Amino acid sequence: MATRRYFLAASAATALYSSSAARLLAQGPQPATLALAGGDGPQMPADFVGLSYEIQQLTEPSFFSPQNHGLIEQFRALSPHGVLRLGGNTSEFAWWKPTPETPEPVHPKTREVEGEPPAKFYPVTSEAVVNLAGFLKATGWTCLYGINLGTNTPERAADEAVFVAKTLGSSLQYFQVGNEADLYNRHLRDPQTWSFEAYLKEWLVMARAILKAVPSAKFGMPDVASDMSWLTDLGEAWAGISDPPPVTTLSHHFYFGGPATNPKVNIPALLSEVERTKQMAETATAAAKKVPGTRVRMTEGNTCYRGGKPGVSDVFAAALWSADYALTLASYGYSGVNLHGGTGQSVANSVGGVLPGDVMLHDAGETPDQIATHPHPFYTPVGTFGSIYKLEPVAYGLKFAGAFSGGTMLPVSFNAGGVNATAYASRLADGRISFIVLNKDAEKDLALVLSLPGKSGELNVETLMAPALDSRETGIYGLSRKISVKNGSASVTVPKASGMRLTLG
Repeated sequence: MATRRYFLAASAATALYSSSAARLLAQGPQPATLALAGGDGPQMPADFVGLSYEIQQLTEPSFFSPQNHGLIEQFRALSPHGVLRLGGNTSEFAWWKPTPETPEPVHPKTREVEGEPPAKFYPVTSEAVVNLAGFLKATGWTCLYGINLGTNTPERAADEAVFVAKTLGSSLQYFQVGNEADLYNRHLRDPQTWSFEAYLKEWLVMARAILKAVPSAKFGMPDVASDMSWLTDLGEAWAGISDPPPVTTLSHHFYFGGPATNPKVNIPALLSEVERTKQMAETATAAAKKVPGTRVRMTEGNTCYRGGKPGVSDVFAAALWSADYALTLASYGYSGVNLHGGTGQSVANSVGGVLPGDVMLHDAGETPDQIATHPHPFYTPVGTFGSIYKLEPVAYGLKFAGAFSGGTMLPVSFNAGGVNATAYASRLADGRISFIVLNKDAEKDLALVLSLPGKSGELNVETLMAPALDSRETGIYGLSRKISVKNGSASVTVPKASGMRLTLG
């Protein structure tokens, strides 16, 4: 059944591409132009593509395991060199259990509020970390490992870090101590006294305990949920810190909106969101300039917080969003993007026990069997259906953007001619010039004149397409047809609601 659905999706995409010229003649295409603007932009790391999972996923040691061949296959299909981030809300309720006999420690009391995990604590075992190491080797990915700051002690954090560093070895990029500390005032700290300054003081104690036990340790911080002023504050404070721990990455999260019940979380709004992303990136990169040797990474995010929204997060529109979002951040010099996901229960536990999207579907009259056909959580890049794993639409967008990994971003001059579209360019690692054009417009095709002065030859074409914006079926298709570059120019039609990659040579 799945094979047939993908065949139909591919057939629909090919038909859409083939008929685009006829539709353009009928509707009167808007003029659009695209050219390189000159100079080089930032380098996009080979491991730019990433996924984010709850630390609670480690309580099932067979999940991130070298024996989980289906999940390994999907990770490798997404990217040959990606970054797995382990953290999330449940990381603040994790405790290190190095042996089966290790007793559960006494935990501090926390407040229970909507959208945050209840006071349920999760053991992370040595078996899970050993299996994680094998999984990373099998996929070719590395790891950002989250350590509990919210309900932990420096001693337990250091013990865990020693084992993790030794076991993961070169597969470990850095430790992330604390998750969304800007929200601790909701449930983990006194709202009257919690601040960036209080966080930094706690973080330094924990990081230095880890560094004493693991002298080679590196760190990312502050991993805020949304308060970007914390990155600015960190940049301002850094020069005044005596002998600071080695930080390689300034990190933050980003969700377009939420929760699922919010009517403002819809496809038109999702595909129009650009300026907020740019403002966020400008703030983050300005802060990183004040912390020597760091780059910025978006370590957790997706379309809709608290598990995603059915009909928005699990459809093709999410693919166009994720491709656009990832390439925007790459243009600002980010080291990568980690889209959040995992199993439905782990994410549900991280947001209070229930996915709002499930409640929406139930209230709309869907049966349990119908609800089960959706990925859980709805925004997950890799859907889990029993023992079967599948790349979801949002992952295809990230994969499409990831074609630029290892290359150098090139500034472009782009006039979309009234169409909701964006464009990016890269000098790939092999020296070829490649463009990605994302036509996010639901109504208009994009008639594009691509200017390549002094160039000739043919453009190889690859498309990110689906039968419709709200289609669950998404794919990336290489087309046998090539586009000729004559006298330094090429005419290209990018169909409505699609992406196209054009590579010279």
